[in-house]
Amino acid sequence: SEKPKTEAQLKKEAKNREKLEKFQKKKEMEEKKKQEKKLAPPTEVGRSIDYVLRPLPDSYSPQYVEAAWYPWWEKQGYFKPEHGVRRLFVFMMCIPPPNVTGSLHLGHALTNAIQDCLTRWHRMRGETTLWNPGCDHAGIATQVVVEKKLMRERGMSRHDLGRDQFIQEVWKWKNEKGDRIYHQLKKLGSSLDWDRACFTMDPKLSYAVQEAFIRLHEDGVIYRSKRLVNWSCTLNSAISDIEVDKRELTGRTLLPVPGYKDKVEFGVLVSFAYKIEGSDEEVIVATTRIETMLGDTAVAVHPADPRYQHLKGKMVVHPFCDRKMPVVFDDFVDVSFGTGAVKITPAHDQNDYEVGNRHNLAFINIMDENGLLINVPPPFLGMKRFEARKAVLQALKDLGQFKEIKDNPMVVPVCSRSKDIVEPLLKPQWYVDCADMGKQAADAVREGRLKIIPDHHLKTWFNWMDNIRDWCISRQLWWGHRIPAYFVTVNDPSDMDGHYWVSGRTEDEAKEKAAKRFNISTDKITLRQDEDVLDTWFSSGIFPFSIFGWPNETQDLSVFYPGTLLETGHDILFFWVARMVMMGLKLTGQLPFKEVYLHAVVRDAHGRKMSKSLGNVIDPLDVITGISLEGLYAQLNDSNLDPVEVEKAKQGQKSDYPSGIPECGTDALRFALCAYTSQGRDINLDVNRILGYRHFCNKLWNAVKFAMRSLGDSFVPSEKAQEGVSDRWVLSRLCAAVGLCNAGFQAYDFPAITTAIYNFWLYELCDVYLECVKPVFSRAEEDSVSQSQAAVCRQTLYTCLETGLRLLAPIMPFVGEELYQRLPRRQSQDASASIHVTSYPETAEVGPLCVGCRRDRGPLCVGCRRDRGPLCGLCSSAGTARRWTGRWTL
Repeated sequence: SEKPKTEAQLKKEAKNREKLEKFQKKKEMEEKKKQEKKLAPPTEVGRSIDYVLRPLPDSYSPQYVEAAWYPWWEKQGYFKPEHGVRRLFVFMMCIPPPNVTGSLHLGHALTNAIQDCLTRWHRMRGETTLWNPGCDHAGIATQVVVEKKLMRERGMSRHDLGRDQFIQEVWKWKNEKGDRIYHQLKKLGSSLDWDRACFTMDPKLSYAVQEAFIRLHEDGVIYRSKRLVNWSCTLNSAISDIEVDKRELTGRTLLPVPGYKDKVEFGVLVSFAYKIEGSDEEVIVATTRIETMLGDTAVAVHPADPRYQHLKGKMVVHPFCDRKMPVVFDDFVDVSFGTGAVKITPAHDQNDYEVGNRHNLAFINIMDENGLLINVPPPFLGMKRFEARKAVLQALKDLGQFKEIKDNPMVVPVCSRSKDIVEPLLKPQWYVDCADMGKQAADAVREGRLKIIPDHHLKTWFNWMDNIRDWCISRQLWWGHRIPAYFVTVNDPSDMDGHYWVSGRTEDEAKEKAAKRFNISTDKITLRQDEDVLDTWFSSGIFPFSIFGWPNETQDLSVFYPGTLLETGHDILFFWVARMVMMGLKLTGQLPFKEVYLHAVVRDAHGRKMSKSLGNVIDPLDVITGISLEGLYAQLNDSNLDPVEVEKAKQGQKSDYPSGIPECGTDALRFALCAYTSQGRDINLDVNRILGYRHFCNKLWNAVKFAMRSLGDSFVPSEKAQEGVSDRWVLSRLCAAVGLCNAGFQAYDFPAITTAIYNFWLYELCDVYLECVKPVFSRAEEDSVSQSQAAVCRQTLYTCLETGLRLLAPIMPFVGEELYQRLPRRQSQDASASIHVTSYPETAEVGPLCVGCRRDRGPLCVGCRRDRGPLCGLCSSAGTARRWTGRWTL
């Protein structure tokens, strides 16, 4: 007998078996890739007739299927609205122009998957269809990226280069990196008319921006004013609300701030006392920004607060200077907050700014553009703002006027670009008067001229439009559309900032305007162009008509403007959608589109917002082609993230993708994104679900392979013959799927579309009908009856395949084209060279038919002309079917 093996020997054998299995699996994968590579056609010319005559590979491979169809579609001109004979109906949609700063993420992939599905559906319906591509210059984001690159590679700032040279560096970077986004869009299968691609800094669009500013300025809609803005000390620029992240704190928290070695304390409420002038009495106030007390000009209490009625007409004394400050009574004060008395800093707080205007208080700016203190007494003069925070607190303690510090839940505004703490700062800026335009935009929706889908966003729309504030369009940047306004210098001692600005297409035109305004000759005029650029959203706001050459009357403008649909994320409903509506109505007199469909925001599988610092931002190309965990790490190392954020991101990636991201393919990604898009809900995207739809593609592949064998080489499609029970059943299910898909596209209900397609192919065609016809095909040669049955089943099977592939083509364009090209045609080859220029299925093609007589191509039975659904009463009473309950029960 053999000697029993030890535990160590058994473990060693198990380990060797595992190694052998891994080795064999690796060899199989390498062999499979070799075979796929042999079959893959050249990518530069697209598929050829010779190619599609080859047999299908044994299994579905996204890389193989998606290798070359896109260049062929482009070469054939299928994405152009001029292609083919079109109907009078026009479908036009412009892309939400992505930022040129880098690469698309899955949020962009969702946007483009939905838009491409809709575009392809309208194109297949025979409409003149244009989906216009474009890219945004992304003022702040692009400038930050290029500045970081300059500092990292050459140790230089933009100020070291100067404005002109820095802008040249940005253009150089754009020309090197800007095409990455277009490459990603093509990989996603986006059927955009690339000959009409626009960049917001192109001469055509720049001219439109200049013209829009000048027209609005001359009409008095654009004006100049000194107000509070969101200021980033790191960027030295005002920023829009969308570029401010609201960071919620539950209490005392130390946050990193650019330019400070140590973290800064937030989330605390500091209480201190102001002395009442001429008495020993004091008023205790509380603040989360103690350094701003240096700019206080009042203390406010509620008019009905009994504790402070005796202070009417009284003044408080500032502890660090001889400033006397009034006690004012204002309804905005919350009696329950702190002591019911609040400090007022009109130049550094939005609420205090309104109080200051109501009570004619002094506005004292205590901070410059770099966050250094000005207009304050020593020793605080020249201090950095958060260093002054500590110094002011200590000085109050020394005077005995400090009371307490306690935790305070609060929201801290953080600049999304620089991660700096945003400061409200009083600056002269250019503004757009939005009152009248906002009313017009709101009325357009109320009157039904503009439709917003889903309608639960209407509340947000009306809240913004009915309470709209004027729009600050100045940005203190170098990259962007420089404001075409000039400051006029004349011999006049008065200071009227807004009065001394003129706009012009050229400096000479501006001089002529200034001379006319002041009634002097042009030689006495000196001009200085504004250094600022326009908010990026300004050029985006006129994008729907600037891309067609507005203000010139071009043919494209007359044909494609106004557009049909605007599809985008609900998070930019105000920042982009509302501004396009307002600018379109004001500058063209027309709405830029008839409908707005707002999709949900893509989050990760845990429901977290996608963020680079969390490591959960996914490049759609990584889902399409697959990537290892090491590859994800390499991308982070090559990014502009700080080292601390890189490490955070790596931890997030290791948790979510321990084995990397598997290859899923474009079709599976698009199908998954559409399947997730339930109206009104955010999308928690799980990569494993995308992988599941790759398996669905493999199921389609195998079904068509089986069908091609069953149809045979001599099969010729014809009109349907008299079907049997199983044929009638599967055609009724196909008819139902066609109806659901068309209704889904019309209602923007994408989960209904994907569910209908998935259920028909997987559960009804593959699981039921194919199993029913396998015995029929196996005995096809036995006798004439069997041959006749097989012939009928072949025609039915062909109808299901050809119609089913056309159903899924808008969502899965690559596998749909690949499999469709293998099928014979009912019509001539020229009439349907590509699946994407065939007609989208209608229910009349396959029903609703009377299951009994199969004669009617509409909802009525030809025999009795009664509308009883797919089965007429006459045929029903004949016992052809027992009942109709949403599907046939035979």
